[in-house]
Amino acid sequence: MNLNKHKFNLDIEEIVLEKDLNYIEAVVYYCEANDIEVEVAAKMINRNTKEKLQANANTLNLLVDKTRPLPL
Repeated sequence: MNLNKHKFNLDIEEIVLEKDLNYIEAVVYYCEANDIEVEVAAKMINRNTKEKLQANANTLNLLVDKTRPLPL
């Protein structure tokens, strides 16, 4: 499979719209459907898609906010 960064990001956008998945799910779906490692896909993600992934992760409380002090 010839993995092109631009096509990869377009495919992710298409999967999000067609399958009603969030960006995290879309990347995992793409990787499973195309038999590629998530680590390989991570290198293909452009800034725009990365921002959308980060927004999804924030919404799902998957990211640690490093700016807040620990509740002690």
